[in-house]
Amino acid sequence: MSTPSYLVDTGPRKGVAAWLTTTDHKRIGLLYLLAMTIFFFGAVGIGVVMRLVQLTVFQKLVTAQTYNALFTLHGVVMVFLFVIPGLSAVFGNFFLPILIGANDVSFPRLNLASWYFFIAGALLAVTALFTGGGPPDTGWSFYAPFSIKTGTNVSLAVFAAFVLGFSSMLTGINFITTTHRLRAPGMTWFRMPLFCWGVYATAWVQILATPIIAITLVLVILERVFGIGIFDPAKGGDPLLYQHLFWIYSHPAVYIMILPAMGAISEIMPTFAKRTIFGYKAIALSSIAIAGVGSLVWAHHMFTSGMSEFANMIFALLTMIVAVPSAIKVFNWVSTLYKGAIDFQPPLLFALTFIFLFSIGGLTGVMQGALAVNVHVHDTYFIVGHFHYVMFGGTGFGFFAALLYWFPKMFGKMYSKKAIYASWFPMFVGFNLLYFSMLILGLMGMPRRYFHHLPQFDTLHVVATVGSWFLVLGLLMFFGTLLRALFKGGQAEDNPWGGVTLEWTLASPPIQENFEAIPTITHGPYHFEKEGQG
Repeated sequence: MSTPSYLVDTGPRKGVAAWLTTTDHKRIGLLYLLAMTIFFFGAVGIGVVMRLVQLTVFQKLVTAQTYNALFTLHGVVMVFLFVIPGLSAVFGNFFLPILIGANDVSFPRLNLASWYFFIAGALLAVTALFTGGGPPDTGWSFYAPFSIKTGTNVSLAVFAAFVLGFSSMLTGINFITTTHRLRAPGMTWFRMPLFCWGVYATAWVQILATPIIAITLVLVILERVFGIGIFDPAKGGDPLLYQHLFWIYSHPAVYIMILPAMGAISEIMPTFAKRTIFGYKAIALSSIAIAGVGSLVWAHHMFTSGMSEFANMIFALLTMIVAVPSAIKVFNWVSTLYKGAIDFQPPLLFALTFIFLFSIGGLTGVMQGALAVNVHVHDTYFIVGHFHYVMFGGTGFGFFAALLYWFPKMFGKMYSKKAIYASWFPMFVGFNLLYFSMLILGLMGMPRRYFHHLPQFDTLHVVATVGSWFLVLGLLMFFGTLLRALFKGGQAEDNPWGGVTLEWTLASPPIQENFEAIPTITHGPYHFEKEGQG
C-alpha cells in the first residue's frame, strides 16, 4: 500500500514547513501527539526526581525551594500540557470528523491556530523557568495570596496558562460546530459513536469554564503588577475568592480530561466484546450529565476553608450525585463484556486497567465528599494519591488504551502485542505501588508538598519510590514499542480489530480528505452482525 497523501508533502511546501502550515485535522492531531509526548516524559522525569528526594539518602539532592519549584513544574506540565489537551486534542482532532462522516473540522485554520496557542503557551511556561525570579513555587494551582507575594516568576507562568486557555477554547468551538454542522446524512445524534459524545460534552466545558480561569489569571497578573487588592487580604482582597474562581474552572477541567477517555473506552469495549454496547443512550447522556453536574461541585475542594456548613452540605451532596453518571458508565462497560465473544487484545487490557484504576480514584473521591473524612485527609498525601488515580489511572491509561486501539489506523503500522503485554506489568504494578502507598500515607497523616517527612513514613516512601521506577520502566517499554513499530512495524490491516465504526472502513492511514464520497448512515454505531453468545 502506498503512503497516504496526508503523510506526504504534495503541495508547494515541503518537509517541516508543510507540517507547520497544515490545516489537515489528522496532521494537527499528530502534532499534538508529538508535543504532548515530549512534555509528558519531561514531567515524568521531574516526578522521579521528586520521589528520589523523599528517600533520605537523596535528601540533599535539591533544596527545599527547588523542590517547591519542581512540584509546581510537574503539575503545570502534566495538567496543562498533557492531561487537559489529552485525548481531545489528539484523538478528537484525528477521529471526530471521521467518526461522524466528515472530511475535516468546521474551521481548519482555527484548528491550526489552537495548536500554535498550545505551543506558544508551552514555550512561555518554559521561559518562566529561566527568567525573572526563577521557577514559580506556588504549586500548579497558583493559590493566592502566596502567588501574589512570591518573588518567583509567577506572572509569566500564569500568562502561559492564560494562552493555553485560548487553545482549549478554540478546540471546543471547533468540535461543537463540527458535531452540529458536519454530520453525514443519516448520522443522527443517537447514531454517533460514543467517543463523539465524550468529545462533544468536553467541548462545552472548554467553552464555558475556560474563560473563568483566564479572567482569574489575568487578575493575578494585575495584582502582582499594579498592587490592586482583589485576592490579597492585606489590601482588602479575599483569597477565598481566588479559590472559588480557580475551582469553578479546574474541577470541570477534570471532566475535560476524563470524558474523552471514557468515550475511547466506550469504543474499545464493544469492539473487543463483539457485541453492541450495553446502554448506549445511558452512556451518551451520562457524558452530558457529568459535564453539567461536574460544573457545580467545585467547592468540594474547599470544605476546610471556612465556608458555611450549609454550603458544605450542598457541595457534598452534589459530589455524591456526580458519581452516579460515572458509575453508570462503569456498569455499562462491564455489562458489555457479559456474554460477549471477548477478543483479549492490548487495547482491551489497558481499557480494563482504566476501569479498575479509575474506580479506585472515584471511590476515594466519594470518600472525600464525606465531610468528616475530608477534614481528616485534606491536604495530605491521600489527595495526591486520589488525584493520580483519577488523572493518571483514568486519563493516562485511557490515553494509552486509545493509542493502542487507533495506532494501526493512524500510522498504518502494527506494534508487537507481546511487547505491549510485557510493558503493562511494570506499569500496573509500579502505578499501584506508587499511588496506593500515597493513599495510606495520607490516612496516616503525611501532609502533601512537604520536603521532609517524619521517620514513621519512611517505609511507604521507599515503596512509593521503587514503584515509580517500575512505572517509568513500563512507560519506556510501552512508548519504545510504539516507536519501533512506527519505523519497523509490519503493515497494519485496514480493520485489524474487527471494528464497525466509520474509521475502520477507511485505508490505514486514511486518505487526506478521509472519504472519497461522504457516507450515508443507516443504523447505529455498534451494529455487529453476529454478537457474541458467551
